[in-house]
Amino acid sequence: MNELASWPLLSTLLALPALGGLATLVLRNAPWAQRIALTSALLTLFWSLLIVAVFDGSEAGFQLLDSAPWIASLKVGYLVGVDGISLLFLPATALLFGAAVVAGWRVSATASRLPPGLYFALLLLLEAATLGVFCALDTILFFFCWELTLPPLYFLISLWGNGAGRQTAAVRYFLVMLASGVPLLFGLLALAFGVAEQGAALTFDLPKLLATPLPEGRQSVVFLLLLLGFAAKVPLVPVHTWLPSLAMGAPAAVTALIVGLKLGAYGLIRLAIPLAPIAARELHWLLAGLGTLAMLYGAVAALAHSNLRGVLAYASLSHVGLVVLALATFSASALQGAVLQLLNFSVAAGGAYLVLAFLQRRSGSTDIAQLGGVMRCMPRLSGFFLLFGLAGIGLPGTSGFPGELLIIVAALHSHTGAGLAALFGTVLAAAAFLAPFRRAFLGPPGNPDVAAGEDLLPRELALLLVPAALILLIGVWPMPILEALRPTSEAWVAALAGL
Repeated sequence: MNELASWPLLSTLLALPALGGLATLVLRNAPWAQRIALTSALLTLFWSLLIVAVFDGSEAGFQLLDSAPWIASLKVGYLVGVDGISLLFLPATALLFGAAVVAGWRVSATASRLPPGLYFALLLLLEAATLGVFCALDTILFFFCWELTLPPLYFLISLWGNGAGRQTAAVRYFLVMLASGVPLLFGLLALAFGVAEQGAALTFDLPKLLATPLPEGRQSVVFLLLLLGFAAKVPLVPVHTWLPSLAMGAPAAVTALIVGLKLGAYGLIRLAIPLAPIAARELHWLLAGLGTLAMLYGAVAALAHSNLRGVLAYASLSHVGLVVLALATFSASALQGAVLQLLNFSVAAGGAYLVLAFLQRRSGSTDIAQLGGVMRCMPRLSGFFLLFGLAGIGLPGTSGFPGELLIIVAALHSHTGAGLAALFGTVLAAAAFLAPFRRAFLGPPGNPDVAAGEDLLPRELALLLVPAALILLIGVWPMPILEALRPTSEAWVAALAGL
């Protein structure tokens, strides 16, 4: 394992889906494009697990570093590495993208002029950019990968989305994220120039920036700019307006990727808070308030929505609000809970959207009024959706419970009012899932296509068994993940305290 640690493991990880995407794009044979896409996704998953095995969990710093000059005149370099916080996002990302590839196995081009492998090529290129966000240790490289996720998502939504609203959803998402990138870039530039003004050389190297504190006044500017840049992708109220249209217009597998991988929350953990710790502590009330507002608003909106896709979208808004509240406590246990919750989104929310993709393929709709009686004719599909939903609301014994418990305990200690609101929000979130589940899956049949629908196919069943097993395993035995997070989370909190 020590010999493997000297290899460019992370660069290879980023190259695997990128090369696979390019290969599927040039192939003119659809079955071969599908096979290449699946092979690339599985290789990426295997390589990410190899990285986890090589990683030394007892160390708190960045490991598996790989660097090269990139834009030398601006002191911008290619620098990648992982620590305990970012490590587990690599296999979670690879697993979710692998599931999206399998779920889109029957997807074909909307027009004959489109290459048969374009859908899978866009998915794999999106995977490479997403993994780059989790690995980047140069702030400009981080921004580059962040923005690189937008073109694949735009075409995936606009070409393979649902109904006439897919074009609107694609444009709205693209423009909102493009606009949010402006304050993000300004914040990163203000950070680098602020460090240079202290007498240090201009650098965008994240470890060096973390080791060089900014003046208190500059920290407030940097923190607010980064918070505004990340807020749209978290998402936080009121910059969440792209979420409902995307949930209804995007392909379910693509929505699973966007909802299951909370890049905005990761950006707060990786950049916004540790790079401006004094400002983050002074504005703890803002983080706590935004998190609490997202929790309550998302739960109430989910209760009022009439479509299962919209219910899950607003429920994810509520759940990520709990993560933002956790960050406002600045405690190691809450940070562990926040990361655990973000990982839970990948398996629970991602898995639930994949189930909805299979349900829509059979019934033609995910509107609650158009369903009913799904449990009678599709018991396995209904059982998986129930399990993923229960994990989302934090039922004991599922992967959502340990993280939610850690966050609420920390929130009650540091922000008692927000902690009590979080407890109330969990009750609302449970009602927001169980009420539509009862009507859509246990209610009287209302759609003949549902009654005629077949249950999960063996390929679909095998696909859903993996996240289901992870939900139960993490729910019963979360200690390996918590122990892997402990050194880095303690170092993260100690750095904020100036220790």
